[in-house]
Amino acid sequence: MPNKMNCPNIVVMYADDLGFGDVGCYGATDIPTPHIDRLAARGIRFANGYAAAATCTPSRYSLLTGSYPWRNPRAAVLAGDAPALIEPGMPTLPGMLRKAGYKTGVVGKWHLGLGEGNLDWNRGITSTPNDVGFDRSFIMAATNDRVPCVYVEDGTVVGLDVDDPIEVTYDWDKAFPGEPTGRHNPELLTMKHSHGHDATIVNGVGRIGHMRGGKKALWNDETMADVFAEKAVDFVTENSDRPFFLYYAFHQPHVPRLPGSRFKGATPFGPRGDVIVEMDWCVGQMLDALEDLGLAENTIVIFSSDNGPVLDDGYQDRARELRGDHSPAGPLRGGKYSMFDGGTRVPFILSWPGTVEAGESDALVSHVDFHASFAAMTDRQLGADEAPDSIDVLDALLGKSANGRDDLVTEGTRAKTLLRKGDWVFIPPHEGPAVNQHTDTELGNSPDAQLYDLSQDIGQIRNVAAEQEDVVEELSAHLQRVIEGEGTRPTR
Repeated sequence: MPNKMNCPNIVVMYADDLGFGDVGCYGATDIPTPHIDRLAARGIRFANGYAAAATCTPSRYSLLTGSYPWRNPRAAVLAGDAPALIEPGMPTLPGMLRKAGYKTGVVGKWHLGLGEGNLDWNRGITSTPNDVGFDRSFIMAATNDRVPCVYVEDGTVVGLDVDDPIEVTYDWDKAFPGEPTGRHNPELLTMKHSHGHDATIVNGVGRIGHMRGGKKALWNDETMADVFAEKAVDFVTENSDRPFFLYYAFHQPHVPRLPGSRFKGATPFGPRGDVIVEMDWCVGQMLDALEDLGLAENTIVIFSSDNGPVLDDGYQDRARELRGDHSPAGPLRGGKYSMFDGGTRVPFILSWPGTVEAGESDALVSHVDFHASFAAMTDRQLGADEAPDSIDVLDALLGKSANGRDDLVTEGTRAKTLLRKGDWVFIPPHEGPAVNQHTDTELGNSPDAQLYDLSQDIGQIRNVAAEQEDVVEELSAHLQRVIEGEGTRPTR
Protein backbone atom coordinates (compact mmCIF):
# COMPACT_ATOMS: atom_id res chain seq x y z
CA MET A 1 0.00 0.00 0.00
CA PRO A 2 1.35 3.46 -0.86
CA ASN A 3 2.78 5.65 1.85
CA LYS A 4 0.42 8.47 2.77
CA MET A 5 3.22 11.02 2.60
CA ASN A 6 3.89 10.49 -1.11
CA CYS A 7 0.34 9.58 -2.13
CA PRO A 8 -2.01 12.29 -0.90
CA ASN A 9 -5.68 11.70 -0.31
CA ILE A 10 -7.96 13.07 -3.02
CA VAL A 11 -11.40 14.61 -2.49
CA VAL A 12 -13.34 15.80 -5.54
CA MET A 13 -16.37 17.90 -4.60
CA TYR A 14 -18.65 18.26 -7.60
CA ALA A 15 -21.51 20.76 -7.77
CA ASP A 16 -24.54 20.32 -10.01
CA ASP A 17 -25.47 23.19 -12.37
CA LEU A 18 -23.24 25.76 -10.65
CA GLY A 19 -22.15 28.64 -12.83
CA PHE A 20 -18.80 30.36 -13.34
CA GLY A 21 -20.13 33.45 -11.56
CA ASP A 22 -22.09 31.79 -8.76
CA VAL A 23 -19.51 31.85 -5.95
CA GLY A 24 -17.65 34.64 -4.24
CA CYS A 25 -14.15 33.87 -5.45
CA TYR A 26 -15.45 34.00 -9.04
CA GLY A 27 -17.28 37.28 -8.61
CA ALA A 28 -20.60 36.63 -6.87
CA THR A 29 -21.39 39.41 -4.40
CA ASP A 30 -24.74 38.48 -2.84
CA ILE A 31 -24.30 34.72 -2.38
CA PRO A 32 -22.08 34.10 0.65
CA THR A 33 -19.72 31.18 -0.05
CA PRO A 34 -17.06 31.54 2.67
CA HIS A 35 -15.96 27.90 2.61
CA ILE A 36 -15.48 27.70 -1.15
CA ASP A 37 -13.69 31.04 -0.95
CA ARG A 38 -11.53 29.64 1.87
CA LEU A 39 -10.58 26.74 -0.39
CA ALA A 40 -9.66 29.15 -3.19
CA ALA A 41 -7.66 31.39 -0.84
CA ARG A 42 -5.34 28.54 0.03
CA GLY A 43 -5.32 26.87 -3.38
CA ILE A 44 -5.37 27.56 -7.11
CA ARG A 45 -8.37 29.13 -8.79
CA PHE A 46 -8.45 28.19 -12.47
CA ALA A 47 -9.84 30.66 -14.97
CA ASN A 48 -9.98 28.08 -17.76
CA GLY A 49 -11.30 24.96 -16.05
CA TYR A 50 -13.85 22.96 -18.02
CA ALA A 51 -16.35 20.18 -17.65
CA ALA A 52 -16.53 17.91 -20.68
CA ALA A 53 -20.17 18.68 -21.45
CA ALA A 54 -22.94 21.17 -20.76
CA THR A 55 -25.12 18.47 -19.16
CA CYS A 56 -24.56 16.25 -16.17
CA THR A 57 -24.39 12.59 -17.21
CA PRO A 58 -21.84 13.16 -19.99
CA SER A 59 -19.61 15.29 -17.74
CA ARG A 60 -19.65 12.72 -14.93
CA TYR A 61 -18.94 9.92 -17.39
CA SER A 62 -15.93 11.85 -18.65
CA LEU A 63 -14.59 12.61 -15.17
CA LEU A 64 -14.71 8.95 -14.14
CA THR A 65 -13.52 7.36 -17.40
CA GLY A 66 -11.08 9.87 -18.90
CA SER A 67 -12.99 9.64 -22.19
CA TYR A 68 -14.80 12.31 -24.13
CA PRO A 69 -18.47 11.47 -23.58
CA TRP A 70 -19.53 11.65 -27.21
CA ARG A 71 -17.39 8.57 -27.88
CA ASN A 72 -20.13 6.61 -26.09
CA PRO A 73 -23.49 7.10 -27.86
CA ARG A 74 -25.32 6.29 -24.59
CA ALA A 75 -23.59 9.10 -22.69
CA ALA A 76 -26.56 11.46 -22.57
CA VAL A 77 -28.83 12.60 -19.75
CA LEU A 78 -30.22 9.33 -18.38
CA ALA A 79 -33.56 8.33 -16.91
CA GLY A 80 -33.55 7.22 -13.28
CA ASP A 81 -34.00 3.57 -14.25
CA ALA A 82 -31.41 3.52 -17.04
CA PRO A 83 -28.90 0.65 -17.15
CA ALA A 84 -25.32 1.31 -16.14
CA LEU A 85 -23.45 3.57 -18.55
CA ILE A 86 -20.07 2.58 -17.09
CA GLU A 87 -20.06 -1.20 -17.29
CA PRO A 88 -18.10 -3.51 -15.00
CA GLY A 89 -14.63 -4.05 -16.41
CA MET A 90 -14.32 -0.59 -17.94
CA PRO A 91 -11.22 1.28 -16.74
CA THR A 92 -12.14 4.10 -14.37
CA LEU A 93 -10.46 6.74 -12.26
CA PRO A 94 -11.49 5.10 -8.95
CA GLY A 95 -10.48 1.71 -10.29
CA MET A 96 -7.03 3.01 -11.18
CA LEU A 97 -6.63 4.63 -7.76
CA ARG A 98 -7.81 1.48 -6.01
CA LYS A 99 -5.05 -0.44 -7.77
CA ALA A 100 -2.66 2.22 -6.45
CA GLY A 101 -3.75 1.35 -2.92
CA TYR A 102 -6.48 3.91 -2.34
CA LYS A 103 -9.76 3.29 -0.54
CA THR A 104 -12.41 4.71 -2.86
CA GLY A 105 -15.88 6.08 -2.16
CA VAL A 106 -18.70 8.01 -3.80
CA VAL A 107 -21.35 10.00 -1.96
CA GLY A 108 -24.19 11.94 -3.57
CA LYS A 109 -25.52 12.15 -7.09
CA TRP A 110 -24.66 9.27 -9.44
CA HIS A 111 -26.77 9.62 -12.62
CA LEU A 112 -24.71 7.10 -14.57
CA GLY A 113 -27.21 4.26 -14.54
CA LEU A 114 -27.52 1.10 -12.48
CA GLY A 115 -28.09 -2.55 -13.34
CA GLU A 116 -28.39 -4.10 -16.77
CA GLY A 117 -31.95 -3.05 -17.57
CA ASN A 118 -35.38 -3.84 -16.07
CA LEU A 119 -33.91 -3.04 -12.67
CA ASP A 120 -35.53 -4.61 -9.61
CA TRP A 121 -35.04 -2.05 -6.85
CA ASN A 122 -36.10 -4.54 -4.19
CA ARG A 123 -33.15 -6.89 -4.54
CA GLY A 124 -29.40 -6.44 -4.48
CA ILE A 125 -28.67 -4.06 -7.35
CA THR A 126 -25.92 -4.98 -9.77
CA SER A 127 -23.68 -2.81 -11.93
CA THR A 128 -23.38 -0.17 -9.24
CA PRO A 129 -20.51 2.19 -8.41
CA ASN A 130 -19.09 -0.67 -6.34
CA ASP A 131 -18.65 -2.64 -9.57
CA VAL A 132 -16.66 0.05 -11.38
CA GLY A 133 -13.95 0.94 -8.88
CA PHE A 134 -15.61 2.26 -5.74
CA ASP A 135 -15.24 0.39 -2.45
CA ARG A 136 -18.18 2.23 -0.87
CA SER A 137 -21.14 4.10 -2.30
CA PHE A 138 -24.04 6.10 -0.88
CA ILE A 139 -25.92 7.68 -3.75
CA MET A 140 -29.13 8.81 -5.36
CA ALA A 141 -29.60 6.85 -8.55
CA ALA A 142 -30.03 9.83 -10.84
CA THR A 143 -31.11 13.38 -9.94
CA ASN A 144 -33.28 14.88 -7.24
CA ASP A 145 -36.01 15.59 -9.79
CA ARG A 146 -36.20 11.97 -11.01
CA VAL A 147 -37.64 8.85 -9.45
CA PRO A 148 -36.90 6.67 -7.58
CA CYS A 149 -36.51 9.17 -4.74
CA VAL A 150 -34.50 6.88 -2.48
CA TYR A 151 -30.92 6.46 -1.34
CA VAL A 152 -28.89 3.46 -2.48
CA GLU A 153 -26.01 2.27 -0.31
CA ASP A 154 -23.60 -0.32 -1.70
CA GLY A 155 -26.27 -1.66 -4.04
CA THR A 156 -29.19 -1.74 -1.60
CA VAL A 157 -32.08 0.74 -1.22
CA VAL A 158 -31.80 2.30 2.24
CA GLY A 159 -34.77 1.76 4.55
CA LEU A 160 -36.83 -0.31 2.13
CA ASP A 161 -39.85 -2.14 3.56
CA VAL A 162 -40.07 -5.54 1.85
CA ASP A 163 -43.85 -5.37 2.14
CA ASP A 164 -43.93 -2.13 0.13
CA PRO A 165 -41.82 -2.89 -2.95
CA ILE A 166 -40.67 -0.17 -5.32
CA GLU A 167 -41.90 -0.02 -8.91
CA VAL A 168 -40.56 2.48 -11.44
CA THR A 169 -41.45 3.39 -14.99
CA TYR A 170 -40.71 6.36 -17.24
CA ASP A 171 -43.55 5.48 -19.62
CA TRP A 172 -46.72 7.56 -19.16
CA ASP A 173 -48.71 4.74 -20.75
CA LYS A 174 -47.62 2.52 -17.87
CA ALA A 175 -48.18 5.05 -15.09
CA PHE A 176 -49.43 3.45 -11.89
CA PRO A 177 -53.21 3.79 -11.36
CA GLY A 178 -54.13 5.66 -8.22
CA GLU A 179 -50.71 7.31 -7.79
CA PRO A 180 -51.08 11.13 -7.82
CA THR A 181 -49.14 13.06 -10.44
CA GLY A 182 -48.34 16.71 -10.86
CA ARG A 183 -50.15 16.67 -14.19
CA HIS A 184 -53.44 15.39 -12.84
CA ASN A 185 -53.30 16.50 -9.20
CA PRO A 186 -51.76 19.99 -9.13
CA GLU A 187 -53.64 20.77 -5.92
CA LEU A 188 -51.24 18.43 -4.08
CA LEU A 189 -48.12 20.33 -5.13
CA THR A 190 -46.17 22.55 -2.76
CA MET A 191 -43.79 23.51 -5.58
CA LYS A 192 -45.35 23.75 -9.01
CA HIS A 193 -43.61 22.79 -12.24
CA SER A 194 -43.02 25.17 -15.12
CA HIS A 195 -42.23 22.51 -17.72
CA GLY A 196 -41.94 18.76 -17.38
CA HIS A 197 -41.67 17.45 -13.82
CA ASP A 198 -45.34 16.56 -13.74
CA ALA A 199 -45.28 12.86 -12.93
CA THR A 200 -45.17 11.16 -9.50
CA ILE A 201 -45.44 13.54 -6.54
CA VAL A 202 -42.90 13.04 -3.75
CA ASN A 203 -42.78 15.44 -0.79
CA GLY A 204 -45.24 17.73 -2.56
CA VAL A 205 -43.04 17.99 -5.65
CA GLY A 206 -43.73 16.52 -9.07
CA ARG A 207 -40.86 14.48 -10.48
CA ILE A 208 -39.76 13.05 -13.80
CA GLY A 209 -40.93 9.45 -14.03
CA HIS A 210 -43.42 7.32 -12.14
CA MET A 211 -42.85 5.51 -8.86
CA ARG A 212 -45.01 3.34 -6.63
CA GLY A 213 -44.14 1.87 -3.24
CA GLY A 214 -41.05 2.38 -1.08
CA LYS A 215 -42.80 4.94 1.15
CA LYS A 216 -40.51 4.38 4.14
CA ALA A 217 -37.42 4.68 1.94
CA LEU A 218 -38.29 8.05 0.37
CA TRP A 219 -35.75 10.78 0.97
CA ASN A 220 -36.57 14.13 2.54
CA ASP A 221 -35.32 16.80 0.12
CA GLU A 222 -34.73 19.32 2.90
CA THR A 223 -32.38 17.00 4.83
CA MET A 224 -30.54 15.60 1.82
CA ALA A 225 -27.55 17.93 2.26
CA ASP A 226 -27.13 16.79 5.87
CA VAL A 227 -27.42 13.10 4.96
CA PHE A 228 -24.82 13.28 2.21
CA ALA A 229 -22.48 15.48 4.28
CA GLU A 230 -22.57 13.02 7.16
CA LYS A 231 -21.83 10.08 4.87
CA ALA A 232 -18.95 11.95 3.20
CA VAL A 233 -17.38 12.87 6.53
CA ASP A 234 -17.86 9.29 7.76
CA PHE A 235 -15.93 7.99 4.76
CA VAL A 236 -12.87 10.17 5.32
CA THR A 237 -12.98 9.50 9.05
CA GLU A 238 -13.14 5.74 8.62
CA ASN A 239 -10.25 5.80 6.16
CA SER A 240 -8.07 8.42 7.81
CA ASP A 241 -5.24 5.93 8.29
CA ARG A 242 -4.85 5.07 4.61
CA PRO A 243 -4.88 6.89 1.25
CA PHE A 244 -8.43 7.55 0.08
CA PHE A 245 -10.28 8.97 -2.90
CA LEU A 246 -13.72 10.47 -2.32
CA TYR A 247 -16.00 11.64 -5.12
CA TYR A 248 -18.49 13.83 -3.25
CA ALA A 249 -21.18 14.77 -5.75
CA PHE A 250 -23.54 17.49 -4.53
CA HIS A 251 -27.17 17.76 -5.66
CA GLN A 252 -27.12 21.58 -5.40
CA PRO A 253 -28.10 23.84 -7.11
CA HIS A 254 -29.99 21.35 -9.31
CA VAL A 255 -33.80 21.45 -9.24
CA PRO A 256 -35.95 21.02 -7.25
CA ARG A 257 -34.24 23.52 -4.99
CA LEU A 258 -35.42 22.72 -1.47
CA PRO A 259 -32.89 23.99 1.07
CA GLY A 260 -32.91 22.93 4.69
CA SER A 261 -34.78 25.26 7.02
CA ARG A 262 -31.66 27.01 8.34
CA PHE A 263 -30.67 28.07 4.81
CA LYS A 264 -34.01 29.44 3.67
CA GLY A 265 -33.76 33.18 3.05
CA ALA A 266 -29.96 33.14 3.11
CA THR A 267 -29.82 35.14 -0.14
CA PRO A 268 -32.04 37.58 -2.02
CA PHE A 269 -32.27 35.10 -4.92
CA GLY A 270 -34.77 32.65 -3.50
CA PRO A 271 -34.23 28.88 -3.36
CA ARG A 272 -31.48 28.81 -5.98
CA GLY A 273 -29.25 31.18 -4.04
CA ASP A 274 -30.14 29.50 -0.76
CA VAL A 275 -29.12 26.00 -1.92
CA ILE A 276 -25.77 27.39 -3.07
CA VAL A 277 -25.22 28.63 0.49
CA GLU A 278 -26.27 25.19 1.70
CA MET A 279 -23.77 23.55 -0.64
CA ASP A 280 -21.05 25.89 0.63
CA TRP A 281 -21.87 24.67 4.16
CA CYS A 282 -21.32 21.11 2.91
CA VAL A 283 -17.91 22.13 1.58
CA GLY A 284 -17.13 23.58 4.99
CA GLN A 285 -18.12 20.34 6.72
CA MET A 286 -15.60 18.44 4.63
CA LEU A 287 -12.81 21.00 5.05
CA ASP A 288 -13.38 21.09 8.81
CA ALA A 289 -13.34 17.30 9.01
CA LEU A 290 -10.04 17.09 7.15
CA GLU A 291 -8.53 19.68 9.48
CA ASP A 292 -9.89 17.97 12.62
CA LEU A 293 -8.44 14.65 11.44
CA GLY A 294 -5.04 16.23 10.75
CA LEU A 295 -5.36 15.41 7.04
CA ALA A 296 -5.60 18.86 5.47
CA GLU A 297 -1.96 19.05 4.42
CA ASN A 298 -2.03 15.55 2.98
CA THR A 299 -5.22 15.91 0.95
CA ILE A 300 -5.80 17.31 -2.51
CA VAL A 301 -9.24 18.93 -2.51
CA ILE A 302 -10.87 19.84 -5.80
CA PHE A 303 -14.09 21.80 -6.14
CA SER A 304 -15.85 22.17 -9.48
CA SER A 305 -19.19 21.75 -11.27
CA ASP A 306 -20.57 19.33 -13.84
CA ASN A 307 -21.83 22.09 -16.16
CA GLY A 308 -22.94 25.68 -16.22
CA PRO A 309 -25.97 27.36 -14.64
CA VAL A 310 -29.67 27.33 -15.41
CA LEU A 311 -32.40 29.36 -13.73
CA ASP A 312 -35.76 27.87 -14.72
CA ASP A 313 -35.07 24.17 -15.22
CA GLY A 314 -38.61 22.99 -14.65
CA TYR A 315 -39.99 24.43 -11.41
CA GLN A 316 -41.61 27.72 -10.44
CA ASP A 317 -39.06 28.77 -7.80
CA ARG A 318 -38.71 32.36 -9.11
CA ALA A 319 -35.02 31.96 -9.93
CA ARG A 320 -35.46 34.16 -13.02
CA GLU A 321 -37.52 36.82 -11.31
CA LEU A 322 -35.23 37.12 -8.29
CA ARG A 323 -31.85 37.07 -10.06
CA GLY A 324 -31.50 40.86 -9.98
CA ASP A 325 -28.02 41.88 -11.15
CA HIS A 326 -26.53 38.48 -10.37
CA SER A 327 -24.99 36.76 -13.41
CA PRO A 328 -24.74 33.01 -12.72
CA ALA A 329 -22.35 32.49 -15.64
CA GLY A 330 -20.32 35.59 -14.80
CA PRO A 331 -18.96 37.18 -17.99
CA LEU A 332 -19.60 34.05 -20.04
CA ARG A 333 -22.29 33.50 -22.66
CA GLY A 334 -24.81 30.69 -22.36
CA GLY A 335 -25.29 28.18 -19.57
CA LYS A 336 -26.42 24.62 -19.04
CA TYR A 337 -27.20 22.90 -22.40
CA SER A 338 -25.12 25.50 -24.29
CA MET A 339 -22.12 25.20 -26.59
CA PHE A 340 -21.03 28.66 -25.53
CA ASP A 341 -18.49 28.82 -22.71
CA GLY A 342 -21.14 29.31 -20.04
CA GLY A 343 -22.15 25.69 -20.57
CA THR A 344 -18.83 24.06 -19.70
CA ARG A 345 -16.44 26.63 -18.25
CA VAL A 346 -17.02 26.30 -14.54
CA PRO A 347 -15.54 27.09 -11.12
CA PHE A 348 -12.47 24.91 -10.73
CA ILE A 349 -10.37 25.09 -7.55
CA LEU A 350 -7.59 22.83 -6.30
CA SER A 351 -6.08 23.04 -2.82
CA TRP A 352 -3.23 21.09 -1.25
CA PRO A 353 -1.99 23.17 1.70
CA GLY A 354 1.74 23.09 2.20
CA THR A 355 2.39 21.71 -1.28
CA VAL A 356 0.44 23.83 -3.75
CA GLU A 357 1.08 27.55 -3.62
CA ALA A 358 -2.08 29.64 -3.54
CA GLY A 359 -2.85 31.75 -6.59
CA GLU A 360 -4.65 31.86 -9.91
CA SER A 361 -3.97 30.00 -13.14
CA ASP A 362 -4.91 30.53 -16.77
CA ALA A 363 -3.92 26.98 -17.72
CA LEU A 364 -6.48 25.08 -19.79
CA VAL A 365 -7.60 22.07 -17.72
CA SER A 366 -10.56 19.71 -17.74
CA HIS A 367 -12.17 17.12 -15.49
CA VAL A 368 -11.34 14.53 -18.15
CA ASP A 369 -7.69 15.01 -17.18
CA PHE A 370 -7.96 13.75 -13.60
CA HIS A 371 -7.45 10.15 -14.72
CA ALA A 372 -4.08 10.57 -16.45
CA SER A 373 -2.87 13.26 -14.03
CA PHE A 374 -3.48 11.20 -10.90
CA ALA A 375 -2.07 8.14 -12.62
CA ALA A 376 1.15 10.09 -13.12
CA MET A 377 1.08 11.22 -9.49
CA THR A 378 0.76 7.62 -8.25
CA ASP A 379 3.18 6.15 -10.84
CA ARG A 380 0.46 4.08 -12.49
CA GLN A 381 0.90 3.05 -16.11
CA LEU A 382 -2.32 3.40 -18.07
CA GLY A 383 -3.43 0.67 -20.45
CA ALA A 384 -3.64 1.34 -24.17
CA ASP A 385 -7.44 1.61 -24.09
CA GLU A 386 -7.66 3.39 -20.75
CA ALA A 387 -8.64 7.06 -20.39
CA PRO A 388 -8.36 7.75 -24.14
CA ASP A 389 -8.75 11.53 -23.88
CA SER A 390 -7.18 12.23 -20.50
CA ILE A 391 -4.02 14.34 -20.59
CA ASP A 392 -1.41 14.45 -17.84
CA VAL A 393 -1.65 18.06 -16.72
CA LEU A 394 -0.51 17.34 -13.16
CA ASP A 395 2.04 20.16 -13.16
CA ALA A 396 -0.67 22.64 -14.17
CA LEU A 397 -3.10 21.29 -11.57
CA LEU A 398 -0.46 21.65 -8.87
CA GLY A 399 0.62 25.12 -9.98
CA LYS A 400 4.04 24.03 -11.18
CA SER A 401 3.34 25.01 -14.78
CA ALA A 402 1.31 27.71 -16.47
CA ASN A 403 0.65 25.35 -19.36
CA GLY A 404 -2.18 22.85 -19.40
CA ARG A 405 -3.87 21.36 -22.41
CA ASP A 406 -3.24 22.63 -25.92
CA ASP A 407 -6.84 22.02 -26.95
CA LEU A 408 -10.11 20.63 -25.65
CA VAL A 409 -13.28 19.28 -27.22
CA THR A 410 -16.50 19.89 -25.29
CA GLU A 411 -20.14 19.34 -26.12
CA GLY A 412 -23.46 21.07 -25.64
CA THR A 413 -26.27 18.53 -25.85
CA ARG A 414 -26.64 15.35 -27.88
CA ALA A 415 -22.93 15.18 -28.71
CA LYS A 416 -22.85 18.54 -30.50
CA THR A 417 -19.13 19.18 -30.26
CA LEU A 418 -16.90 22.23 -30.45
CA LEU A 419 -13.18 22.91 -30.11
CA ARG A 420 -11.16 25.22 -27.94
CA LYS A 421 -7.56 25.60 -29.04
CA GLY A 422 -5.48 28.26 -27.37
CA ASP A 423 -7.71 31.33 -27.16
CA TRP A 424 -9.80 30.27 -30.14
CA VAL A 425 -13.22 28.65 -29.77
CA PHE A 426 -14.60 27.06 -32.92
CA ILE A 427 -18.25 25.99 -33.07
CA PRO A 428 -19.10 24.19 -36.31
CA PRO A 429 -22.54 24.57 -37.89
CA HIS A 430 -25.17 22.65 -35.91
CA GLU A 431 -28.85 22.25 -36.62
CA GLY A 432 -31.43 23.16 -34.01
CA PRO A 433 -32.96 26.19 -32.32
CA ALA A 434 -30.74 29.05 -31.23
CA VAL A 435 -32.46 29.25 -27.84
CA ASN A 436 -34.00 26.69 -25.49
CA GLN A 437 -37.31 28.44 -24.89
CA HIS A 438 -38.05 26.53 -21.67
CA THR A 439 -34.79 27.47 -19.94
CA ASP A 440 -34.10 30.70 -21.88
CA THR A 441 -30.59 29.44 -22.71
CA GLU A 442 -28.64 30.28 -25.87
CA LEU A 443 -27.65 26.87 -27.22
CA GLY A 444 -25.05 27.90 -29.79
CA ASN A 445 -26.79 26.24 -32.74
CA SER A 446 -26.29 28.08 -36.01
CA PRO A 447 -26.22 27.18 -39.71
CA ASP A 448 -22.93 29.10 -39.91
CA ALA A 449 -19.54 28.36 -38.40
CA GLN A 450 -18.65 30.43 -35.35
CA LEU A 451 -15.19 31.53 -34.22
CA TYR A 452 -14.42 33.53 -31.12
CA ASP A 453 -11.15 34.93 -29.76
CA LEU A 454 -11.46 34.60 -25.98
CA SER A 455 -8.43 36.81 -25.38
CA GLN A 456 -10.40 39.73 -26.77
CA ASP A 457 -13.98 38.55 -26.36
CA ILE A 458 -14.63 36.42 -23.27
CA GLY A 459 -18.39 36.90 -23.75
CA GLN A 460 -18.26 35.41 -27.27
CA ILE A 461 -20.15 38.33 -28.75
CA ARG A 462 -18.24 38.85 -32.00
CA ASN A 463 -18.12 35.96 -34.46
CA VAL A 464 -14.95 36.43 -36.51
CA ALA A 465 -15.29 33.31 -38.67
CA ALA A 466 -15.75 35.30 -41.86
CA GLU A 467 -12.56 37.27 -41.14
CA GLN A 468 -10.45 34.26 -40.17
CA GLU A 469 -11.29 31.66 -42.79
CA ASP A 470 -7.86 30.01 -42.51
CA VAL A 471 -8.30 29.55 -38.75
CA VAL A 472 -11.79 28.12 -39.28
CA GLU A 473 -10.44 25.66 -41.84
CA GLU A 474 -7.59 24.60 -39.55
CA LEU A 475 -9.77 24.14 -36.46
CA SER A 476 -12.54 22.40 -38.38
CA ALA A 477 -10.03 19.84 -39.68
CA HIS A 478 -8.54 19.44 -36.20
CA LEU A 479 -11.95 18.79 -34.64
CA GLN A 480 -12.78 16.25 -37.32
CA ARG A 481 -9.54 14.37 -36.68
CA VAL A 482 -10.33 14.17 -32.98
CA ILE A 483 -13.86 12.91 -33.67
CA GLU A 484 -12.68 10.28 -36.12
CA GLY A 485 -9.79 9.12 -33.92
CA GLU A 486 -9.95 6.64 -31.08
CA GLY A 487 -8.42 8.96 -28.51
CA THR A 488 -6.22 11.97 -27.92
CA ARG A 489 -3.98 10.86 -25.05
CA PRO A 490 -0.49 11.16 -26.61
CA THR A 491 1.02 8.02 -25.10
CA ARG A 492 -1.73 5.67 -26.26
